[in-house]
Amino acid sequence: MDRNVFDVLEERGYFSQATHKEEIYDLLGKPGVSFYIGFDPTADSLHVGHFVQMMVMSHMQKAGHRPIALMGGGTAMVGDPSGRTDMRQMMTVETIDHNVECFKKQMGKVVDFTDGKALIVNNADWLRDLNYIEFLRDIGPHFSVNKMLTAECYKQRLEKGLSFLEFNYMLMQSYDFYYLHQKYDCCLELGGDDQWSNIIGGVELIRRKDAQPAYGLTFTLLTNSEGKKMGKTAKGAVWLDPAKTSEYDFYQYWRNIDDADVIKCMKLLTFLDMDEINEYATLTDAAINEAKKRLAYEVTKIVHGQAAADVAKKTAEDIFEGGGKSEDMVTYEISKADLEAGIQLADVLASSGMVKSKGEGKRMIAKKGITLNDQTVEDQFYVLSGNDFDDKGEAVCRKGKKMYRRLIIV
Repeated sequence: MDRNVFDVLEERGYFSQATHKEEIYDLLGKPGVSFYIGFDPTADSLHVGHFVQMMVMSHMQKAGHRPIALMGGGTAMVGDPSGRTDMRQMMTVETIDHNVECFKKQMGKVVDFTDGKALIVNNADWLRDLNYIEFLRDIGPHFSVNKMLTAECYKQRLEKGLSFLEFNYMLMQSYDFYYLHQKYDCCLELGGDDQWSNIIGGVELIRRKDAQPAYGLTFTLLTNSEGKKMGKTAKGAVWLDPAKTSEYDFYQYWRNIDDADVIKCMKLLTFLDMDEINEYATLTDAAINEAKKRLAYEVTKIVHGQAAADVAKKTAEDIFEGGGKSEDMVTYEISKADLEAGIQLADVLASSGMVKSKGEGKRMIAKKGITLNDQTVEDQFYVLSGNDFDDKGEAVCRKGKKMYRRLIIV
């Protein structure tokens, strides 16, 4: 008999809170449960925080349940206050719709959407044309303002000022669950721990309005051993889109995480068998690097495919174990005209994505954190010249110990 997917989620460290734990356990013991997870399209790519949710959908799907990926084309027009100290920027309808299309492509790498095995729906279809008066009369009576104000997602914002626009968010997300329950027989909402208050709102709305069972389950946010959110670098978020975070930089992010976080990430972000993961957990000291390499390879393979993972792995080995250079290294092109005009290394650091700005590049040089062809650069205003490049017109720039760029003249 197949294991209950609830046991799988718990064993791998996903599970955090449940509205009705025993009932959900029984529910997931038999295949055929329709559940949903919401994704607000606030950017044109998913990031590694979303990846945890995609992995949950995949585990659930493999156990015979049907995922519904809800694109927040409607809710994104309001903005979720959860985990925020400030109000989100308003986005245009065109930007939101573009982001939704980007999300759809990326999710297909982890979840099988063929033949109705999973659905992608967009709450813009029912939220954007809602009659506000009818919505308030239909949904509003089921929510207590006093209770809403005690929700964690509103507490933080109350200190700086919670707009009435954001105050509507919980009702809208709850209505999403109610709508999906009516149309797709969806009885379970999943989400990160920061969505707990919103999920409870939807569960209670269905139970009050329809007197039918509905459930909520949250999983842990992707945090490191110090409790800080993972997936952030000096350049910003670690994106799933290779145009925003290259396959090599993506691989290197996981290759370089702290020792204390490797096993947790293996459980959450790969499909490796638990017996194999537990073997990796016995490694100590330098041997932990083997676990990091395996983690980086497996996560990159899921997100970008085996070919990209193979290239990223080979590039890292060439650079770190084979003399500091690789044909597959992330490359940045410099025009002959720019080189002749005199381009500062700090500009190249910023333009190639090694740092966020030219100012940060200068600070890194001042701290002796930048090398060019294995030579430490000490002049903040260093200008590149033809002497910095070999016969092929190539040079290698390194930030710290881990980030490399191959510079080529074109």
